[in-house]
Formats: sequence, C-alpha cells, structure tokens
Amino acid sequence: MVGVIEDLARARTAYERRAWRTAYDALSGTDDPELAAADFDRLAISAYLVGRANDAIQAGQRGYQLHVANADVDNAVRSAFFLAMTLMQEGENAIGGGWVSRAQRLLEEVSGDTVGHGYVRMLEMFQRIFSGDFAGVHPLAVEVTDYGQRFDDADLHANGLNAQGRMLIYAGRVREGLALLDESMVAVTMGEVSPVYAGDIYCSLIEACQEVSDYGRAAEWTSRLTRWVDEQPELVRFTGQCAVHRGQILRIRGALRDAATEFESAVTRYLAAGEPGPAGLACAEHGDVLRVLGDHAGAEAAYDRAAEFGHEAQPGLALLRLAQGRTEVAAAAVRRLLGERDDPVGRSQVLPAAVEVLLAAGELEAAGAAADELAEIAQSFGCLPMLAMAGDAVGSVLVAREDYPAALAQLRSSVHSWAEADAPYQAARTRVLIGRCVRGLGDEDAAVRELAAAHRSLVALGAQPDAEAVARLLPGAAAPGGLSDREMDVLRLVATGQSNHQIAAALFLSEKTVARHLSNIFTKLDVTSRTAAAAYAFEHRIL
Repeated sequence: MVGVIEDLARARTAYERRAWRTAYDALSGTDDPELAAADFDRLAISAYLVGRANDAIQAGQRGYQLHVANADVDNAVRSAFFLAMTLMQEGENAIGGGWVSRAQRLLEEVSGDTVGHGYVRMLEMFQRIFSGDFAGVHPLAVEVTDYGQRFDDADLHANGLNAQGRMLIYAGRVREGLALLDESMVAVTMGEVSPVYAGDIYCSLIEACQEVSDYGRAAEWTSRLTRWVDEQPELVRFTGQCAVHRGQILRIRGALRDAATEFESAVTRYLAAGEPGPAGLACAEHGDVLRVLGDHAGAEAAYDRAAEFGHEAQPGLALLRLAQGRTEVAAAAVRRLLGERDDPVGRSQVLPAAVEVLLAAGELEAAGAAADELAEIAQSFGCLPMLAMAGDAVGSVLVAREDYPAALAQLRSSVHSWAEADAPYQAARTRVLIGRCVRGLGDEDAAVRELAAAHRSLVALGAQPDAEAVARLLPGAAAPGGLSDREMDVLRLVATGQSNHQIAAALFLSEKTVARHLSNIFTKLDVTSRTAAAAYAFEHRIL
C-alpha cells in the first residue's frame, strides 16, 4: 500500500511538472481502485497530450462516473466537456453530442448559476463552430467569457475571448478581432490556462494571423508557441501544429527548403498524435513550397496526399496548373473558389491567386475586379502584408493595361511593405513588375537594375522558375526555342488566347504575317497546335 501511495505521488508530481509521458505511464499502470476522480482527470489529459485519444476517452469516462458518484456536478460537467470535445475532434460527432446532452441534464437539478453552466455554454459554442454554424457563435462566446470572469475560470475566459476574436475576424472586423485574440493569450502566457486549452488557443490565434496575413504577429506567437512546446519535451499533441506554423514563418522569410523540412516533419508529428486530418494542411503547405522551388512533380504528389487526408490544396493547385500551362483548368478552379467563399477572410486567401490566373487567361476585366476587391478587403483588415498583396494585384493589372505610371505608384509601396515584413520572395516578384513598368516607360537602365536585383534574390532563394523567367527579361538572354523577339511577342499573345486577328491588331501586323510567325513558332518549338504552344509558353514563363 505504501508503494502504491508513493507511485501515485510520483505520478501526480510528474503531471504538475508537465512530464506527460511519465504521468501517463505511471497513472495508467495503477489499479483503478487506487485512483481518485482527479487522478482519472490527470490520466485523461496526459493520455490526450501524448496522442492516446482512446485512452483519454476511457479515463475521462471513469473520472466522470466518480465525479457523479461524489455529487461533484461542476467537475462532472468538466469531464463531460473534455469527452465531448475529444470525441468531436476524433470525428465522433454523434457520441460527442450525447455527452453535451448529458452535461445539460446534470445541471437541470442544480439551483442557481454555476461554473458548470459556463462549460455547457462552451460546448454549445464549439458545436456550432464544428458544424460551420458561425451565426450563433459570437453571442455564446460572449456568455462563455462572462462565466469565466464571474467564476474566475481561466479556461472559460480565454476560450470565450478567442472565439469572439475569430468570429469578429470572419465578420471583417479584423483589428477588433486580433485585439481580443491577443487578450485571450494573457492568461495562457501566465500559465493560468490548462495545457489542453492553452495549446488550442495558441494554434487558433496563429491560424487567424495567417488567415489575414498578419505575419509579424504570427511570427511573434509562433516563437512563444515553440518555447511552450519545448518546455514540455514529452508532449506529442500540438507539435504538428507548431511545426506547421514554424514552416509558414520560414517560407515568408524566404527559407524555402527549411520550410519544406518543417512541413514534412509536421505531417509525421500529426500522424504520431493520431491527427490525420490536420496533416492535409501540412501536405498542402509542403506542396506550395515545392511549387515555388520548381519541383512540380513533388508539389503534385504533396497536393494529392493532402486530398487523401481530406484537405483541398487550393489555391496552390490552381497556381501549379498555371505553371504547367493548363491555364483554363487553373481559371476554372479560381472561379469556383471565388463562388464558394463569401466571407472576407476566405476570399482574401483566393483573390491574389485569382488575379494572377485570370491575367494569364487574358480575362483582364475579371482580374481587375478581383484586384479591386482585394484592395478593399486589405484596407479594412489593415495588415501590412495583405496591403502589399493588394498593391501587387492592382499593380499587375495596371501593367497589363500598360498604365505604367499608376502601376509604379502601387508597386513601389508594395515592395517597401514586403521589405518591412521581411518577405524576400514576394519583394523580388514585385521588383520584376517594377522592372517591366520602367521598361514600358522607356527607362531601360532602371529596368535592368530592377530585374537583375530580383534575379539575384530569386536565385539565392532557390525559386528556380521565377529566376528563369526573370533571366529571359534581361539583356542578352537567349529566347527559349530560338524564337525571335517578334515571335516571342506573338507567342505571349497566343498564350492569352488571342486570335490571329487580335494579335495582328495589337502588334500592327497583317494577319498573313502573324500566321507566318505562328508557323515558325510551331516548327521551332516542335508543337502542332496553339494550345501546345500556349502550354510551352507557360511552362517556360514566357509572359
């Protein structure tokens, strides 16, 4: 008996030290009759945090039973909350909903308001979130926050603030939403929030920052999340999310190959934690980096794997199709995505790619409308990187319209914003557009300087397709396939879907001359159709 007591004391000490594997092993190795209700709570949380969801559910159920037997309703409701959340995360929505109902019934015979009522409200809030019914989330989140304040419960208070912040962001009130998200982190950083909910809130906040392109705030909180994870070396849960967020920041900072490594690690960590669903996001992020690096086969494989995990890798897949010369496929994808996403956050994640694809497809008016919408959203969000994205989108449309002075004003602002955000890849792409602008204005010397600087940066980053495209814009560059300058002009217009008559009008040529150029292009490129020539143009970035 003395030995059992000593073992339990060591297990409880391990739990307090957040040595989750040690606590799990010690508690799961102890006979049930020796464990108190609180010990089963500890075992459930330890099991959850080392990726043993089934064990967590079994321990949670036993803890619930003992709390009910002890007439400890509030802690019984907390156990029901943990079980409902864990089951719903595992995709067991019906069983999770049953635990919600059980928690509600427990409180029917309780007089007055208790902290347990706050946990039931939080369950109702998360049920709406998981089902996508966002309309009723905000009022419940306000109630949950109020319960947390009145009953001095940090878990309720932090979760309520976090949910309020996310809902405000989805409603387009980004500044207010981010402020609430930061406030929700106060109790987390002070160690007042229990570890399961602390990890969830960290990841929710960083995800929100990524959604609105607030990279500075995302980097700051990712650094804190990394420290929080490192302080718990036996932790399994949340390590996948941490790797994803590190990879996202590395990608923005231009460390593309390091980012790819983090995303690969994230997939492994998610699977080790029994979370195959989120692994799909990590696969999609990995595909996005491989696409920029020029590994199109690797990107395709990563996007396919994301789909296997139930995650649609868009708009990255549309941009891959564009790079492969399958412009109409890419355009169809972005049109569908824009039709499906009606909230400002969702649309802001598609619009930059939509502008790029629609311009390549020759849909100038549609691209302009998308760029203008992105600019409006960016102004309302107020996040510097998104303002830069919008500037690039508007600027690229103005370049296509040959309104170079107006384009320069947009692009100069964007390149400074990218530099301030420490985003070298995006800055280099903006400098390419600036180079094309000043060339269009007749300042060849300035154009060469801008393009050469962009080329050096892209080469250093390993962004091979972009670097090769810029190299073809520099003096002395050999045209692909041995095409002449005029043949390159014709091919660019063919790639946008223009007819011989339209090309002749644009280049002040006769249709007979255009046809001769097109015949020469087919011969030099060893293709037999306009579609194949256009595919060659996009594959070799002849834009």
